[in-house]
Amino acid sequence: MTAHTPTAPFAPKGRATLAILRAETRLFTRELGALFYILLFPVVLLSILGAIPSFREDSPDLGGLSVVDLYVPVTILLSMIMAALMTMPSTVLAYREAGVLRRLRTTPIRPASILVVQMLLHALTVAGSSLLLLTVGRLVFGTPLPESWPGYLGAYVLALVASFSLGAAITAVSPSARIAAVLGSLAFFGSMFTAGVYLPVQAMDGLLRRIVELTPLGAASEALNAAMLGALPEVRDLLVVATWAAVLSLVSVRFFRWE
Repeated sequence: MTAHTPTAPFAPKGRATLAILRAETRLFTRELGALFYILLFPVVLLSILGAIPSFREDSPDLGGLSVVDLYVPVTILLSMIMAALMTMPSTVLAYREAGVLRRLRTTPIRPASILVVQMLLHALTVAGSSLLLLTVGRLVFGTPLPESWPGYLGAYVLALVASFSLGAAITAVSPSARIAAVLGSLAFFGSMFTAGVYLPVQAMDGLLRRIVELTPLGAASEALNAAMLGALPEVRDLLVVATWAAVLSLVSVRFFRWE
């Protein structure tokens, strides 16, 4: 008799959240530049590298893999970086500076709903890009699919969380969109290096590789590559990514301002 009573107060919030999801989805699909860089740019980069004949040849120095094989997980990480550091923070900061988040406090919608929806839309786009990269790599260039899917998916989710945590932390500590753009650019190019965009982590030697393996994307690159070869990712690499994700998430929660 009272089964529906507890849910009644939450119905307006639920409908409002769905309205936000629909509205943000429409706005997101109109951002053609963001969609290109998240969804298609990594595929374009992989295709350019794959067009170089020597990059398709297996090398003993790379563990029997080709350069293109190594760049499949690298371009997957690049898609995460594009979403987490370049497109999502600018959207959230624009809402904050325009007073959208402040005004939402007077409605049934929680301001956090905007953040959750934005992260969901960007994460789904990254997932689409990842599937496209795996498909193109396999069908066009013959790159191997992950032999250890549980290890690959586990490392993938941790890398995704760490990437968005970094973007959220930059958004939280930046007092304005201009400063966020500067911090985001520094983090973006640094993350591209540690993810192996300029030089695959597996091709690095000595001290440089050990340092890169302590970064979230460097460790994620190692974990994804290990899973692709059929081994479970090293616990050390997963712990590095998870620790960065936890620390950056705490920073973003602690310092984020709604207005």
